[in-house]
Amino acid sequence: MIIAANWKMHKTREETLEFLKEFVSRSGEIREGIQAVICPPFTFLYEAGEKQAEGNFRLGAQNMHWEKEGAFTGEVSPIMLEDAGVRYVVLGHSERRHVMGETDQVINRKMKVLADYNLAPIFCVGETEQERDEGRTGEVLKRQVRQGLQEVDLNVLQKMVIAYEPVWAIGTGRAAYPEDAREAAETIRRTLDEFDSDLGDKTNILYGGSVKEGNIAGFTTLPQIQGALVGGASLKPDSFIGLIKAAQEAG
Repeated sequence: MIIAANWKMHKTREETLEFLKEFVSRSGEIREGIQAVICPPFTFLYEAGEKQAEGNFRLGAQNMHWEKEGAFTGEVSPIMLEDAGVRYVVLGHSERRHVMGETDQVINRKMKVLADYNLAPIFCVGETEQERDEGRTGEVLKRQVRQGLQEVDLNVLQKMVIAYEPVWAIGTGRAAYPEDAREAAETIRRTLDEFDSDLGDKTNILYGGSVKEGNIAGFTTLPQIQGALVGGASLKPDSFIGLIKAAQEAG
């Protein structure tokens, strides 16, 4: 099971170090078989990376560019992420898609270059509220998976994690029902099988969208879901560890 913390644009250096100090001191509460991933802002990756050896977590980045270097002002490259000790990188998050304007083709370009780096993608997909109301959830998920993963190396696909994040549930306090997550995960798995016959069965799928301690068990007890991508509930050590423990107890 993978529980990933996406801090988005939150925390100062001091707050990051305070979080990690407490998290590391309590990491013994995380049982074997649970992989915690923490994705801080870029400015704190190096310091967070140094703490990986002390605590039971892996470092993730919230995004990356597809080039290893060049005239791309404000971007961060995969080689920089590797140098900072990053193991996972979030790609295709709904805020990148719908706020920053990233298309399936841009996300696909990033996915393709991962064949050259030791970074595992957390590939995000999910429908908007309008798409859901129009009954297009399955159509949207299939398109995002097919276009986002087109011509991506099989080795990348095999280490990939997928996060189903319905856009209407992110940061709204309105989580999807477990049945929604189950149906979405089944659609994603069937689509993954188009790339390799058993890829759907072997891929870890997370749920993301207003996940908290009180509702995570409803998702992680589903056989189709292997964890969660967490936003607001991951910003404090108590709530993040409490959420992990709730998933542990339920599983």
